Amino acid sequence: MNEPRPRQDDLRSIEHPGLSPAPDLEWLLPRLLATVRCVSDELRPQARLAATLGLDHSLERDYGLDSLARVELIARVDRDLGVALGEAALTEAETPRDLLRFITRTGGRAADTAGPVEPRSTQQPPVADTAPESYPPDAVQTLVAVFEWHLQRHPDRVLITLYENGDQPVDLSYADLHRDALALAAGLRALGLDRGDKVAIMLPTGREFFAAFFGALVAGAVPVPLYPPARPSQLEDHLKRITGIMRNAQARVLVTVERAKPLAHLLRAQVETLQTVGTVADLSLADSPAAPAELAASDIAFLQYTSGSTGDPKGVILTHANLLANLRAMWRASKVSSTDTFVSWLPLYHDMGLIGAWLGSFTVGFRLVVMSPLAFLGRPRRWLEAISHHGGTLSAGPNFAYELCMNRIDDAAMVGLDLSRWRLAFNGAEAVSPDTVTRFGQRFAACGLSPTAMTPVYGLAEASVGLLFPPLGRGPRIDTIERDTFEQERRAVPSQQTTALRFVACGRVLPGHRIRIVDGAGQPLPERVEGRLEFCGPSATAGYWHAPDLTARLFSDDQGEWLDTGDRAYLAEGEVFVTGRVKDIVIRGGRNLYPQEIEQAVGEVKGVRTGCVAVFGLRDTGSGTERLVVLAEVSPREARDTAALHEAVSRAVVAAIGEPADDILLVPPHTVLKTSSGKVRRAACRSLVEQGGLNTPKTSVRAQWLRLALGALGLRLHHGLQRCLSGWFGVRAFVLFWLMVPAAWLVTVLLPTQPLAWRFCHRAARLLLRLAGATPTVHGLEHLPADARFVLVSNHASYLDGLLLVAALDRPVAFVAKRELERQWVAGRFLKRLGAAFVERFDPRRSVADAQHMADVVQSGQALMVFPEGTFVAAPGLLPFRLGGFLAAATAKVPVVPVTLGGTRQLLGDGRWWPRPAVLSVHFGAPLTVAPELETFSAAVQLRDRARRVIARRLASTET
Repeated sequence: MNEPRPRQDDLRSIEHPGLSPAPDLEWLLPRLLATVRCVSDELRPQARLAATLGLDHSLERDYGLDSLARVELIARVDRDLGVALGEAALTEAETPRDLLRFITRTGGRAADTAGPVEPRSTQQPPVADTAPESYPPDAVQTLVAVFEWHLQRHPDRVLITLYENGDQPVDLSYADLHRDALALAAGLRALGLDRGDKVAIMLPTGREFFAAFFGALVAGAVPVPLYPPARPSQLEDHLKRITGIMRNAQARVLVTVERAKPLAHLLRAQVETLQTVGTVADLSLADSPAAPAELAASDIAFLQYTSGSTGDPKGVILTHANLLANLRAMWRASKVSSTDTFVSWLPLYHDMGLIGAWLGSFTVGFRLVVMSPLAFLGRPRRWLEAISHHGGTLSAGPNFAYELCMNRIDDAAMVGLDLSRWRLAFNGAEAVSPDTVTRFGQRFAACGLSPTAMTPVYGLAEASVGLLFPPLGRGPRIDTIERDTFEQERRAVPSQQTTALRFVACGRVLPGHRIRIVDGAGQPLPERVEGRLEFCGPSATAGYWHAPDLTARLFSDDQGEWLDTGDRAYLAEGEVFVTGRVKDIVIRGGRNLYPQEIEQAVGEVKGVRTGCVAVFGLRDTGSGTERLVVLAEVSPREARDTAALHEAVSRAVVAAIGEPADDILLVPPHTVLKTSSGKVRRAACRSLVEQGGLNTPKTSVRAQWLRLALGALGLRLHHGLQRCLSGWFGVRAFVLFWLMVPAAWLVTVLLPTQPLAWRFCHRAARLLLRLAGATPTVHGLEHLPADARFVLVSNHASYLDGLLLVAALDRPVAFVAKRELERQWVAGRFLKRLGAAFVERFDPRRSVADAQHMADVVQSGQALMVFPEGTFVAAPGLLPFRLGGFLAAATAKVPVVPVTLGGTRQLLGDGRWWPRPAVLSVHFGAPLTVAPELETFSAAVQLRDRARRVIARRLASTET
């Protein structure tokens, strides 16, 4: 789409009121905006927000142009548009409108320019979306800002219709939720929470959950949704899993219900960071509402802990930018609007219910009709009744939910249901059964359900929630393929044989995202060949919170672009068919066996509890292959005839895959382990069998409480000892610092050369950290190039970062420091002796000269050390990177080495002067080289983005 012509008001306001614009400004304005947007999008390729920005948006705050990016912008305007702006525009222009004023001062077009010139770029500037007014524009970049946008336009619009108690719904407007959130935010701030602190929320579906979630965001904290205990008999297992999550998240506050307080208080003994446990009513301060915190798109919106179907729960880091990119891509793919109604029973601690239903409703502006998961499970007809009563157009559920409706709603109960307005019945969150989507559509067609309504989708928490959506209006697509060819060669060859395998298409990748199918070596595979499913895009997480090994496995290469879903799939005619989890596939005798198919067949055997079957493989050392194990729960009434039931299960397995299972284990109810969202935990079931846990007697609830209380007492004693040791560490480190540093400073400034000064400081820093009990671990020194022609870039979290780097590096490097330090008598003399290069942070004209000076320094054979964030804050995470060091590397054509510092924020973070014990680490990454075909500015941007990805991926997993 072409750039819109400028309004005459815009053109007039550039010059004097009442005067017509200069004729050549008619063509200039849209092209200038295109150039500004082009530079902005090159700097922030994942955000793609510049198309929504205009003349009066800030060049720095909104367009994201730092001083060096401004220099590039001015150069492009001069070069590509033939317009001379002058140097004053570098420092004085705050918006594109200001740039236009400078053009009018200098006479508009340059004298040697014959006519308008299109801005040159390798990317077309994106165009603004033509979404309805009820959609918040893409320039609105955080969840809190989206909420404020709706609140200003329609505060009384009903956002939520809540079935909380019984069958009488309660309507909640944007204003209602806003009032609740401000009160909770005020209470959290009164507790002393800092920006980025974690607030765990263990609440059932209800008004309090919405208040707690948005109250935490308004306060600048990070919500961490948790699932409440399911059954008293599982109390100990539940507490163990919740404790692991809260320790990992370092939660400071737990918001829960009154009856859960005894359980929650046990957590305080096991989670050292947990300071407060309370209900929403306990924590809210209605009389002193809090103003919303200033948030950025790159800030963490919340931590989504995966339910653990393939292992321990992992905290997926999701930023505001991730979530809004995913929600916008989903609503564009499904063409939803504020006129839709979403009916949901999905739990709010699960990504499908939290993001897809709840955050989707308030972002787009459609009504959410929500009920408790227990209300649905107790009487599945409630779900369909709500869709019928409220005219629901959208709803979603895992495959088992649709099966449950077919099994528990008889023909008589279907009378009176009107499903004619239900246009999108999303089926996701677990494997989609071809039989389910077919039979559900056929069964409820009598209630007016459209044959195209059933919509299989695919997503994962690591992609925020959604990744694949099918074409609208088509209905489910089922692929029937040759079993033997697929299981042995992984080729999906169409077939009509009765023994054929069947898979459901999950659709095409969402707009703005990409997927690929790769083999074990990471090479892309052709259509109809099964391999690993990988993806990338603006919804993709930066990694798992405090889990470096898991994060490293998530990303497929050093570029950090492609993420491994952990699922296998194949492509056919542009659509993706997901075949199963990589870890769940059983390989027996050279065949790939898929558990879902076998579990479904066994679940249909009379006497076996539907949805309570786990199929997995156990390594057989004798045969060198895997044994196929079927673990199936049976109802007590049917368990009396075990032999007949065993035979029926065996026949079902043979009918499904053509060969029998090696082991069939029939067990009582509640033996098969599941996640909080109801998915079978096959890996955990495998461990249960391997460890002989099937016959372990169940512990009584009273015994569990006693064991938990004794464990809590022991942990409190342990924590008390840890606090004493922490205090001693602080005293020792403080005394050592002031004893050693003044003497080290004096020796350093008196030494005659930089190499001698560096060698002395290196040894002194190592000695100080060792005596203080904070010796760092250093990895990757072998990555440093042999010569000194390279630029080191590191995250910045503490005043002690420089000390840690000096201790880690045994060769001199020139620290790049802010020019203000050069004039300081103590710091300036010390840094000069170490060969520091001082740069200007605020004057763009001086910044250009400084960047060239840095390039000259590194070209002369002196390695540079840069903190591209420029400063540091108390909150975890990375600040935006400035371009200076990367521009120097691109100009000098030398590699950039990303360095990740761990633990310094915990040791001595911003706003603290008393050190605390910390595990310190320095990791030198592989060198990143300059792409030779790129221009200097583009190469610098690429280096910046690649380095930031590498550091962010490791930092997000390790920083405390």
